[in-house]
Amino acid sequence: MITIALYLTIAMVTLAALLNVYRLIKGPDEPDRVLAIDTLNVNAIALIILLGITLGTRMYLESALLIAVMGFVSTVAMAKYLKRGSVIE
Repeated sequence: MITIALYLTIAMVTLAALLNVYRLIKGPDEPDRVLAIDTLNVNAIALIILLGITLGTRMYLESALLIAVMGFVSTVAMAKYLKRGSVIE
């Protein structure tokens, strides 16, 4: 039963990631694209954690944490660039 739920969840998160890619390409302006990248980052983390649960290993948790940190830093850098025109003052 849990494997069916895991596969269903993986399918739904993958669909959400594909919709985020659509928003990233179609986005009317830059803040929408930054938001799509941030949400895509969250979906990637969810997929990695679900893969780790499916395979029964804790190895993927560290990579999910690394992607989370890098995603946060990149989102903040992109938002600062859009607001001020430069990342480092």
